[in-house]
Amino acid sequence: MPAVFNKKYWNDEVFQAYMQTLPHERLNMLLKSGAIRQRQELAAALSEQTGGNYLTTPMTGRIGGDAVNYDGATNITLGSLGTFDHSRIVVGRAKGWQELDFTFDITGGKDFMAEIAAQVSDYWDDIDEDTLTYILTGIFAMTGTGNVDFVNNHTHDIRNVLNSANKLGQFDATTLNTAMQKASGDRKGNFSMVIMHSAVATNLENLNLLTYIKENDANGMQRDTGMATLNGRLVMIDDNVPHTNVANTYKATTDVALAAGKTYYTRSGSGTTQSPYVYTAVAAPDVTDIATYYEVDDPAHVEYVTYVLGAGAIEYTNCGAKVPSEVDRDPKTNGGVDMLYTRQRKCWAPYGISFTKQSMSSASPTNVELATGANWALVKDTDADNPTFFPHKYIPIAQIKSRG
Repeated sequence: MPAVFNKKYWNDEVFQAYMQTLPHERLNMLLKSGAIRQRQELAAALSEQTGGNYLTTPMTGRIGGDAVNYDGATNITLGSLGTFDHSRIVVGRAKGWQELDFTFDITGGKDFMAEIAAQVSDYWDDIDEDTLTYILTGIFAMTGTGNVDFVNNHTHDIRNVLNSANKLGQFDATTLNTAMQKASGDRKGNFSMVIMHSAVATNLENLNLLTYIKENDANGMQRDTGMATLNGRLVMIDDNVPHTNVANTYKATTDVALAAGKTYYTRSGSGTTQSPYVYTAVAAPDVTDIATYYEVDDPAHVEYVTYVLGAGAIEYTNCGAKVPSEVDRDPKTNGGVDMLYTRQRKCWAPYGISFTKQSMSSASPTNVELATGANWALVKDTDADNPTFFPHKYIPIAQIKSRG
């Protein structure tokens, strides 16, 4: 059995394993989707603000209003070009790692700090992907006037809907197209990509609904690229999109006679937090007790969120940190320790949606605060009494909730 020191195997038999590094597990398709639009010019504006962590920028509206009758007797009415305020927050994050000198010595000179440094970029990609997911969760949790129009219209929930094949909550050939039209109407062409869990993609593959893009290699042979489309939109597969395991739900049975093959349950507990209901399968059901039995109402399943996005759906600014990374050394502790510290400040702003800071306790929002609906609101103009909201149909962000 190889010896272990500081979580490192170090005998000769396993030393060669250190020549390989585990592959990066996550795909981070949100970052790679093409939905991110660079707004690096805003970095200077943020640095000029007091605190430098929050910025409001104008969005120019469109002229409008009814035209009057030009008949020689009617005065022409005057309108003006409206502007909207778009507010965004900087998300700051930091992380450090350390390694002992002794691990270098006992593993034959394996430089673990060098390995850490090589993986830092992938690590921050994971953090950024999580940040984007929390932001999307937050904007779809918005409430209040104007905001609910976005949430309701840009969410297509089919979890409890039978599809064309009579399957509950499952994607079919019309799901994506319906979701895009519901969100943006005649602007549905602004959507260009779909990010879904592999379970959802597999179901669509089994239905022959995904069209895989092919290309010719250098020898003129046609091969699959591994990329697919659905309703003309690029499909990206990523198992880190939100998905939730949902447990069985139960109902009192209405049977008056025992049904062959059905599992019946008894219920205990009071249904409170302290004493939740517990359902126990009846090993030998007795028809005389059937009035006390329960049965499964909705079987356990997984619920998935699929994101539908367009180019420029999220604006991104790398705001930088005074010292993005630095190394330090403690020569005394445990014979010597090398340390690496990293920091970042980045701004992710959904197009047409502002960060409000209504439920925020420090200068940088936590993940929980990013996922809080009260911290997000549809962009609106400066008229506090009768605001005009940014047209939600212009925002190329939508979600589909399904069971597969």
